Amino acid sequence: MIAEHSAIVARGMGVRRGGRWLLRPVTFGVPEGVVGVAGPPGVGKSTLLATFATLRRPHTGALNILGHDTAHAAGVRAARARIGYLPGRLSRKQNMTAGEFVSYAAYYQRAGASAARDVIARLDLAEAAGTELSLLPPDVRLRAGVAAACVHSPDLVLLDDPFAELCAPGAGAEAGGGAAAMAELIPVLRSLAPTVVVTADAAGTLTGWCDLLLGLSRGRLTELPARSAARVPADRAAGRRVPHPRDARAPAAVREPGRRRAARPVLAQLTRFRMPRAPAGSGAGV
Repeated sequence: MIAEHSAIVARGMGVRRGGRWLLRPVTFGVPEGVVGVAGPPGVGKSTLLATFATLRRPHTGALNILGHDTAHAAGVRAARARIGYLPGRLSRKQNMTAGEFVSYAAYYQRAGASAARDVIARLDLAEAAGTELSLLPPDVRLRAGVAAACVHSPDLVLLDDPFAELCAPGAGAEAGGGAAAMAELIPVLRSLAPTVVVTADAAGTLTGWCDLLLGLSRGRLTELPARSAARVPADRAAGRRVPHPRDARAPAAVREPGRRRAARPVLAQLTRFRMPRAPAGSGAGV
């Protein structure tokens, strides 16, 4: 089954590049909340995110984004109007300030100048708005990229390895870099849209703050522990649930056509928020 409020619904969808499967044909749904996708470089995370952004077509199967069928041009246009996409390795455009970058994105998205001003204030970029992107520290440059991606208030935000620069060796030595900058940015990323999908090379970068964490390897998605062993008891000891601006709904199980159930379920009962678990033997697994 696929959750009623899945932002992304894939049915038998497969993604290929260079003659190999990056994602073997599979059926799944991505729910509301923050969903992390981890995997080593070259495994296909960026290609998968570009597919969700409708910039690439699946090799096989169907893909619905926010209720729109991306097999048709009208569905692609409607979905893109509600997607905020930040590709990896944000280009440091020469002679373009952070404010100009966000304003250009607002113009492209037909959001207006007021929307650009609002998102600049929301992401605390007022002081950096007049500075060239190439001169900004990594965390502030990331905020500028996120502001540009979200200037039109999207319902689905896709962030491709946003912490790459902050996690790079020596990043902690830069002003605002490293773990402290990530800790400040995480609440911002969680509040961007009803559904946020974020990727990283290492699962540890996403562990502890994503509602759902998936691993991509050898063309298959598997569920990973979303919270570290140390983090969960701390939250429970404090008597609070993990905070999130919206209640997340459970996604569907993932099935690969023609495959038998494996000993370990893959994306079966992915989250434990409000939806009941699928009964045993229902096919909710690979």
